[in-house]
Amino acid sequence: PYYIDLNQNVFLQAYLHSSDKDLTLFVDTCVASPDPYDFNTLVYYIIKNGCVRDSSFSTFYSPYKYLARFKFNAFEFMNRHTSVYMKCELDVCRLRDYSSRCYQGCISRSKRDLSS
Repeated sequence: PYYIDLNQNVFLQAYLHSSDKDLTLFVDTCVASPDPYDFNTLVYYIIKNGCVRDSSFSTFYSPYKYLARFKFNAFEFMNRHTSVYMKCELDVCRLRDYSSRCYQGCISRSKRDLSS
C-alpha cells in the first residue's frame, strides 16, 4: 500500500520495458474503486478512452516515448472507504503511426439514435 493524505498529488509513471525504441505509450483509461476485485460497480474514472474525467489529472512531458507520466489528486469514496485501488490501461503503439490509438486522443462515444 501507498499511504497519502486526501487531496495530495499522486504521481504515476508507466515504463515500457522493450528493446524496440520505436514504441510509444498512451494512457487510455484509469479507474479507481474501493474494491480491488471490482472495477465495475462503484468506480470513479480519472481518464476514460483518453478523455480526462478528473480536473486534477494532468500529464507531464517525458523525453522518452516509452515513459508515460501523469498525476491526480488523492480522494476517497463518499467518506466510507479509506482505501482506493487503481487500474490503468495503456496502449502501446508504433512511434509516428498516426492511425494508431496512441495518436487519436480522446474518443467520446456518440449516443445512439433511437429513431426508426
